[in-house]
Amino acid sequence: MSSHLDVALELADIADSITQARFRAPDLRVDTKSDSTPVTDADRTTEQALRDALQRLRPGQEIVGEEFGGEGAAEWRWILDPIDGTVNYANGVPVWATLIALMRGDRAVCGVVSAPALGRRWWAATGQGAFTDSGERIHVSRTPRLEDAYVSCTDVRDFATRRGEQGFRTVLERARVVRAFGDFWSHMLVAEGVIDVAVEAWVNPWDVAATQVIMIEAGGRFSDFDGAVRIDSGTVITTNGLLHDEMVTLMGSTSGS
Repeated sequence: MSSHLDVALELADIADSITQARFRAPDLRVDTKSDSTPVTDADRTTEQALRDALQRLRPGQEIVGEEFGGEGAAEWRWILDPIDGTVNYANGVPVWATLIALMRGDRAVCGVVSAPALGRRWWAATGQGAFTDSGERIHVSRTPRLEDAYVSCTDVRDFATRRGEQGFRTVLERARVVRAFGDFWSHMLVAEGVIDVAVEAWVNPWDVAATQVIMIEAGGRFSDFDGAVRIDSGTVITTNGLLHDEMVTLMGSTSGS
């Protein structure tokens, strides 16, 4: 497993060198994709560089990325998000990251989240724990009650337009603090034990594949709104474990609302 993680960390180094060089560049090109989300030249250049590296380092393994889709059909599958938080990136906000995960079947076996503008990186591999760039092993919090919990999301409007509006209203009423840190950062803060819950009503597999293994190795729990440990259902909840069943009950019981 360590060799897989070494590859993922090497890929993160490649990505950081590209994304950092283009961040806040005056000639950064920003286009709009068919789903109305933004994409920059840095997104495309970074993903292509990671694909080229994987074809050299791990020939024959499947690659799925946000910008160029999937290629191959192997047991082992790399999931790439060249820039998670492209809206932030395009606007010069330093909260964005490259997400890299290796899946075997439906579970991530290693993952890296690298946020160079924040000077932060998180990684994990199955059975080996979760760590930050300082080399410190990270663990989730021990907050047992939602009334004492610090909760984060991405865009509160997603719950009304996608799923879980009623359940999230209850979270807003009961949680001690609710903030929208957004995207990868919410989940990494949960993994570090800084906050207790992160929830999103609109995600793609590349948004959460790396999060899955990091969260589990940090001692937390990861699922969709129905409690399934999967990355492809469009929703995600990460918690310290103690609050997970309650969050699934709240968010899963309001399907379609």
